[in-house]
Amino acid sequence: MPADLHCHTKMSDGSVGIDELVQLAKRSGLSAIAVTDHDTFSGALRAKSYGDRIGMEVLPGAEFSCMDPATGRKAHVLCYGNVRVHRLEGLCKKIGDNRRRSVSVSLQKVMRLYPITMDMVVQRAHGSSNIFKQHIMHALIDAGYADSFYGAVYEKLFRPRTGFAYCKTEYPDVHDVIAQIHDAGGIAVLAHPGIYDSYDLLEQLARDHEIEGVEVWHTRNREGDAERFMQIATQYHLIMTGGTDFHGMYSKVTHPLGTCTTPDDQLTLLKKLRVE
Repeated sequence: MPADLHCHTKMSDGSVGIDELVQLAKRSGLSAIAVTDHDTFSGALRAKSYGDRIGMEVLPGAEFSCMDPATGRKAHVLCYGNVRVHRLEGLCKKIGDNRRRSVSVSLQKVMRLYPITMDMVVQRAHGSSNIFKQHIMHALIDAGYADSFYGAVYEKLFRPRTGFAYCKTEYPDVHDVIAQIHDAGGIAVLAHPGIYDSYDLLEQLARDHEIEGVEVWHTRNREGDAERFMQIATQYHLIMTGGTDFHGMYSKVTHPLGTCTTPDDQLTLLKKLRVE
């Protein structure tokens, strides 16, 4: 049965609650899901506990926001496995603090243009480990100033480098993040390499044995991406994962849970792998 190994909840920038996500997975006929909120394990651990109670397998995980020093572009790394979470608390806090500072600057700029309040945004971020741009957009939609999360208003405000409210967030070096994941006993999988044009990074990380896997199947893959990632995974003996990158209504394009999944044999390999 299929497993969706890339899902977000309200603990980061998803719109669906933790228990709701687990229930959706069970009712959708998935065999397992991984909860991979941005830079936090809090939702994943609660989801596993709830999944155990209702008979739904949940793999705890996280998605770390990083920077590729060779290009200056963002990169995302999924963390799975038998993770000693306390060893990654400092990393989670550092990324969270950096995001909090940049979003705070962005929000102040947004409030110069639109009469939304800080409380409106905070209410829509209730339960999250941080405030994300989606929460600001949610407040603007509810106030009648936007009709979608990623339409013209989003581009006007948050388009990289040119958006009125854009503020760059500083992210840690991808190689350092992977090393910290391994130090904590986690498994490092490069997420959706096509989104941030991380093709060369994938080759380098695979060649140098820095990662254990690559996200081959993803909703935002370009034509030929899956085949290219499979070829690299086969050449370097990487685990191949698949995930919807589920965010509920906070998605750029609607993709229900289970749109992209991981084959049974790859899920088995992932669960058997131990990084010491």
